[in-house]
Amino acid sequence: MWSEPIISATALFALIALGEVISTLTKARVPMLLTAMVSFLLLKWAGIFPENILDSAILPSLGALAIAPAIMHMGTMMPLSTLKTQWKAVIISLFGIIGSTTMILIIVSLVYDFRIAASGVGPISGGIVALLITIDKLKELDLSYLIVLPALVQGLQGVKNCIAAGIHSIEHGIYLDDEAIEKMKAQGTFLVPTLLAPVSVIEFADELGMSEGSVEKSKEVLEAHTTSFTKAVNAGVKIAMGTDAGVFKHGTNLRELELMVEHGMTPMQAIVASTKTAAECLGYDNEIGTIETDKKADFIIVDDNPLDRIGILKNPDNIKIVGIDGEIVKR
Repeated sequence: MWSEPIISATALFALIALGEVISTLTKARVPMLLTAMVSFLLLKWAGIFPENILDSAILPSLGALAIAPAIMHMGTMMPLSTLKTQWKAVIISLFGIIGSTTMILIIVSLVYDFRIAASGVGPISGGIVALLITIDKLKELDLSYLIVLPALVQGLQGVKNCIAAGIHSIEHGIYLDDEAIEKMKAQGTFLVPTLLAPVSVIEFADELGMSEGSVEKSKEVLEAHTTSFTKAVNAGVKIAMGTDAGVFKHGTNLRELELMVEHGMTPMQAIVASTKTAAECLGYDNEIGTIETDKKADFIIVDDNPLDRIGILKNPDNIKIVGIDGEIVKR
């Protein structure tokens, strides 16, 4: 039975589907590939899957190669008028896809075989598909749920495309106009503004080894960034605190709250954005984010009132006690 390509391929696809279900139910705590690989090994060790099942299942390899042309054949390419405005990016992406595909097919075929090499081409083919498929077509096909994930975007049109696709959260959101903000509020899209990121790049450029280009870009976006944030706050968009950690000194990320208050939030709004709303954005609001019965007791105690002076939180020395899941980890 397992020697039949359709049966063996279906069995392997079923393991991937099982992994996807478990990953969804556990909110990605258990990765899809981990479930699929462990299940595959267990079934092989138990003698349920034969040793040569991968040799029989040629369909996944062929399917990986066929993903991109099949989807594009359905007419899901962007209109040429749209592609023309991004022709440089399209050309770079095309050459990257062609080059990477060629290398994988040649090198992996030499080390293993063509079937394994072809299987590795699928994710790369998906890159060009993601570039060319329109948001409207995905929605028309009722596939917008495939891309409900955080979007790291700065350009206005990129933000609008993400919102239209049902993207869960927008990181940075440097350039937001009234239309984008209105749609974010209507759809419940989260904004994670990361106001501290460009500020820190400018302040610590020399110390952190930032390039001159990065500094100039940060200076260019600073005003637009804070303006977009203020508009979003005033409009009632759901805002979760986030800092793009990595472009500033460790332990200084709570400066973000001070910047949020400086540009339109009340101190309490900034605290809620950092706790309750952040937990909602991450999908863990049933466990953390607020101090309630049956939730983890995560809390801090400070030696002053942050509602009077939110800036006290940016100094770790002012945080006297830290509790995580009910246990005191700093005193």
